[in-house]
Amino acid sequence: MADVHALPLGDLVEPVSVALKFGIVGVLYLFLVWVARSSVTDLARVPMGATAPGVAEGTGLSGGGTGEPRLRVERAVGHNPGDEYDVGPGAVIGRGGQVDIRIDDPYASGRHARLVRQGMVVIVEDLSSTNGTFLNEEPLVGAQPLQIGDRIRIGDTEFTYLDD
Repeated sequence: MADVHALPLGDLVEPVSVALKFGIVGVLYLFLVWVARSSVTDLARVPMGATAPGVAEGTGLSGGGTGEPRLRVERAVGHNPGDEYDVGPGAVIGRGGQVDIRIDDPYASGRHARLVRQGMVVIVEDLSSTNGTFLNEEPLVGAQPLQIGDRIRIGDTEFTYLDD
């Protein structure tokens, strides 16, 4: 004989479906918050071509040396440690064929980062790469002026900035 006090299956399914609906709505809201936060972060970046912080003052920045600005390879696949690349008026670093300094790093984008001279100062900026660029082991945000001895890391590839 069936239990008279047992709930029908339909009465048990309803609370579960309501909980799942709330869960889906919660995940959707978290996704929207993540998208909004990412958008605000991207909009806060320094526009390309803008003068980087500290350039107008010029204190403690690159350009104090007597030589030409250059990058020395610390570690990079296909490059010898100690190899140096002249920056000249500017250089693009990346994995693609249309770059000035080509690196064979799986974590590098085709056009990953750019070095640009602004007067006597050299600026480094990430070109919206997938994995980011690191300046002295800190994520590079916007355009930043380089100081002698600064380390630029792209994936497993690392350079030291020289201007002496």
